[in-house]
Amino acid sequence: MSNVRLRDLCINLGGNAIIADLDLAVDEGEFLVLLGPSGCGKSTLLHSIAGLIDVTSGTVEIGGADMTFADPSERGIGMVFQSYALYPTMTVEKNMSFGLRIAGLPKAEIAQRVARAADMLHLDALLDRKPAQLSGGQRQRVAIGRALVRQAGVFLFDEPLSNLDAKLRAELRRELKLLHQTLRSTMIYVTHDQVEAMTLATRIVVMRAGKVQQIGAPADVYERPANLFVAGFLGSPSMNFIDGTLDAEGIFSGPVLDLDLGPAWRGHAAGRELVLGVRPEHIHIGDGGKLQGTVELVEPMGNHQIVWIAVGERKLSAIVNDTRAFTAGEPLSFAIDADRISLFDKASEQRLATS
Repeated sequence: MSNVRLRDLCINLGGNAIIADLDLAVDEGEFLVLLGPSGCGKSTLLHSIAGLIDVTSGTVEIGGADMTFADPSERGIGMVFQSYALYPTMTVEKNMSFGLRIAGLPKAEIAQRVARAADMLHLDALLDRKPAQLSGGQRQRVAIGRALVRQAGVFLFDEPLSNLDAKLRAELRRELKLLHQTLRSTMIYVTHDQVEAMTLATRIVVMRAGKVQQIGAPADVYERPANLFVAGFLGSPSMNFIDGTLDAEGIFSGPVLDLDLGPAWRGHAAGRELVLGVRPEHIHIGDGGKLQGTVELVEPMGNHQIVWIAVGERKLSAIVNDTRAFTAGEPLSFAIDADRISLFDKASEQRLATS
C-alpha cells in the first residue's frame, strides 16, 4: 500500500486552467472517490497521478516519493479505464498476465498472481475465453484483474462502471467494495455517479471546475454539505431550496413558508438573505404537519414514492416510505424536520453554522 499526496497542483491544457492550486492527501488503504459533473477535472486529476498527463506546477507524491515527473511504469500504480482496452486475440489469462510477461516475471509467479486475481473476481472458469465471448461485466472484471496482478501500491479507477447497465453496475459495485475490504489497498476512483460515490468511498472529494468543494465521509458530505453546489449535486431527488431570511428568534421566513428553526438558530444570521435546504426524506406528509401544499406529481419507486408538493410557486419533493395513495391536485399538510435542515448564505453560497 502507498499513500498519495498532491501539493499545489496546477494543470493547464490548451492554455486553459483545468486544475488550480489543488492540495489532496490520500491515506494508505483508503478508498477515495473523486465526484463531480462532467468536465470538472476529476479524470484529469486521476491521469496526472498516473503520469498520463503532465502537471504544470506542483508535486505528486506516491508512497512518500516525488513522482511528479516519473514515468507511469515507475509509479507503482494499477489503472482501470472506462473502456476495457482488452486485446481481442488474447485469452483472459493472457490479457491479465500480459504486463507481467513483458516485465519478465517468472512463469510460476505470474500463474500465482493470475490465479489469485481470477479467484477474487470469479474469473476462474473464463481464463481460456477471449473478450468477444464475455459479457460487459466480465470484460470489466478482466480489466480490473489486469490491474490487480500488478500488486500495485495504488489502484486508480476512471469511471470503470459507466459503460455497464444498471444491474451490472450494482453487482460490480458490490464486488469492488468487497475487493477493497479484502485487499485493503489504496484506491482512488473517479465517477459522476453519486450512488457509486456514497456506497464505495471512505471519503468523497466533491469537485467543481477544477477545485475541491468538500472532502469528507459520505454521510458527512450528504448531511452537512459545505455549499449550495454540494447540497444540490448530492441526493436524488436533490435537496429542496427555499429562499428567505432569519429573524432574531430563529424564525425562517420566505415567500412560500415560515418555519421555526428552534433555539439553536436564535441570534444567528438575523436579517441576512439565506437559502434553506431540506432533503426530501426530511419532509413528512401528514402527521399533524402545519405547512400546506398541493400534490403536483407522484413518482412510484417500488419500495418508496416521491411526492412533489406545490407550495406557492415552489415545488418541493418528499420521500414517502409507505403505500399511501396520493392524487394530483389534492391538498395536503406536511412538516419539515427543523433539526435536519441546512442554511446557506445566499451571496456566498456557503453553509452557515450555529456556532
